Amino acid sequence: MKTVVIGSTGQLGTDLMKVLVNKHETIGLTHKDIEVTDYNSCQIVKKYSPEVVINTAAFIKVEQSEEEPLKMFAVNAIGARNLAIVSKEIDATTVFISTDYVFDGSKRKPYTERDMPSPINTYGISKLSGEFYTKQNPKHYIIRVASLFGVAGASGKGGNFVETMITKAKRNEKISVIDDMWMSPTYTKDAAEAIKSIIELKVPYGIYHVTNSEYCTWFQFAKEIFRLTGLNPNLEPIKTCQLQSKVKRPQFSALKSIKLPKYGIKMRSWKEALRDYLVEKGHIGSERFRR
Repeated sequence: MKTVVIGSTGQLGTDLMKVLVNKHETIGLTHKDIEVTDYNSCQIVKKYSPEVVINTAAFIKVEQSEEEPLKMFAVNAIGARNLAIVSKEIDATTVFISTDYVFDGSKRKPYTERDMPSPINTYGISKLSGEFYTKQNPKHYIIRVASLFGVAGASGKGGNFVETMITKAKRNEKISVIDDMWMSPTYTKDAAEAIKSIIELKVPYGIYHVTNSEYCTWFQFAKEIFRLTGLNPNLEPIKTCQLQSKVKRPQFSALKSIKLPKYGIKMRSWKEALRDYLVEKGHIGSERFRR
């Protein structure tokens, strides 16, 4: 299977390249190679005649999106449209990476693939638009992920939450973390493996939620990071209202898949995933967990 991964050096793209390259002919394209907002630039995909086009390109700066909505939509929506059209023209499958932010957070329990999206900020609206555009290619997978952490870090955010917490702790900074916003922390390595399985098994086209199982608040996530690393910073829980953010975020955006288990694809808990991430990054030793 020949696959093109767009955004191949990003947090998720890096792990997709790692898990795909051993079994499949995989071509990675970065922003230097392709500008997804430009339809003509997207024609480069045809050069490789792929069977699958994975689009991980995204504008993910949620705060900035409210001030620059056109830039956000150009990447997340128009970019998705361009790649869906190009993929359809060469009879390739389009894989679009979406987000938990397509939901408004009012459900108060994990969202499944059956739930109706209702985004409450520009980022969520732009990604939902990207989902609709992706559907222009009948051969599509829309993969919703959430709260990603991976070895490569998110270039658009300058790392990830785990690294930010560890850095602050080592600097002896006072750390305040939200304790009333629930989500599904997800290791990009696990997400990449699941996406690989979806493609290889050729499960029915459609929407799939790909996150590590179970959920927590950002404060609980931080506590587990510090428990595993043995760090003991000055950590305090705060409420969302204390942030004074310009962006409205879903209070509860945990995801759950009711479709993947039918095909034997199961995601382990975020706590297990976090432990392995910390080992991979060298923050803790693997021997610590041996019995």
